[in-house]
Amino acid sequence: MGMFTALIDSMRTPDLRNKILFTLGMIVVFRFLAHVPLPGVNEAQLQTLLQNNQLLNLLDLFSGGGLARFSIVALGVNPYINASIIMTLLNQTIPALERLSKEGEYGRNRINQYTRILTVPLALLQGIGVAVFMQRQGVLNAFGPSDLTLTLSLLASLTAGTIILMWLGELISERGIGNGISFIIFAGIVGRLPNTVQQTLQVQQNYIALAAIAVIAILVIAAIIFIQEGQRRIPVQYAKRVRGTRMYSGGSTFIPLRVNSAGVIPIIFAISILLLPSQVAQYFTTSETEWVRNLSTGIVGFFQNPIWYNSLYFLLVVAFTFFYTAFTFVPNDVADNIKRYGGFIPGIRPGRPTAEFLGRVVTRITIAGALFLGIVAVMPTLIGDITQVQTLRLGGTSILIVVGVVVETMKQLEAQLLQRSYEGFIR
Repeated sequence: MGMFTALIDSMRTPDLRNKILFTLGMIVVFRFLAHVPLPGVNEAQLQTLLQNNQLLNLLDLFSGGGLARFSIVALGVNPYINASIIMTLLNQTIPALERLSKEGEYGRNRINQYTRILTVPLALLQGIGVAVFMQRQGVLNAFGPSDLTLTLSLLASLTAGTIILMWLGELISERGIGNGISFIIFAGIVGRLPNTVQQTLQVQQNYIALAAIAVIAILVIAAIIFIQEGQRRIPVQYAKRVRGTRMYSGGSTFIPLRVNSAGVIPIIFAISILLLPSQVAQYFTTSETEWVRNLSTGIVGFFQNPIWYNSLYFLLVVAFTFFYTAFTFVPNDVADNIKRYGGFIPGIRPGRPTAEFLGRVVTRITIAGALFLGIVAVMPTLIGDITQVQTLRLGGTSILIVVGVVVETMKQLEAQLLQRSYEGFIR
């Protein structure tokens, strides 16, 4: 009920209502682009290929159904996500970028600019790869030097489609509600939902299996909400202090450390990394060089093996949860801020001991959060293999992203409503 109350209250607040309507407007633009087809596509062959290729279905998840129609946004936001991962890794390894990331808003804007620039060649490379693969499968009538005009127009359209989605995502983050890129993926999943349900009902006549899927979906949703809301509260005591002629009274507050502070980002990152090797290998499975062909077939086979696929998916989700948490929560900075304002954690000395204590607590709760997220991520896929309901394989990932984005967006709305009620009280 709290969620609906927050939504109703948001619609009554003019500036929040404008943000929600702006976000919905951007989603409508995105859904329109997902229906703009590219030239020279064999629709019947494309549908046949999608039914038999799990990798393309995962890629379609990121393009919000754009790949299913081979539209101008067929690549989705995948190149941008890959560029973000590369830049995040480079921030930790290149001193100049690390210094830039600590320069406040100016530094963040520069790094965002580098990420946008890196997205263009990544989108172009991925566009070439997808187009070559589609041509070999008979989906594209012509691609390559034989028809240069069509080839260049296809590549320009695919790259431009990704750049437009990246821009829409940034506009949502800036002027709308929530994380724009997550919202684009979310909108695509919700847009595909009726189709997925219809396919499941057509293929699967076993009502016991369908009931089991419904129960699992409800449990997964409940588990994700539970873990997203879970937090460890670290008490902080502030001593009385004198500034000039004024005395500030002490008080107590707490630092809310979330069990999963990374949200759905680890899931999105993990799928991006999982897609990359299979995607590249697919293009070389028909190579004339024997060792290249064998290696590519081996890689594709590895990712089609449910045990290896799920194990790697689980490990990547856990690793990215730790990585993202370490990147966003720096114990030394938090300890310095507490010390600067005359605060201390009861029983812990200020400075380095506080940083070490916070580091230990964050590591412990992140282990629980990461393992839980990893298990929830692979469980629907495993059950999909057992029940032979293949649409569930995507359903599990979709549920994770949709629920995660909804929970995070509602929390942002509640925070903004609370901020406005405080502002009204101060006036």
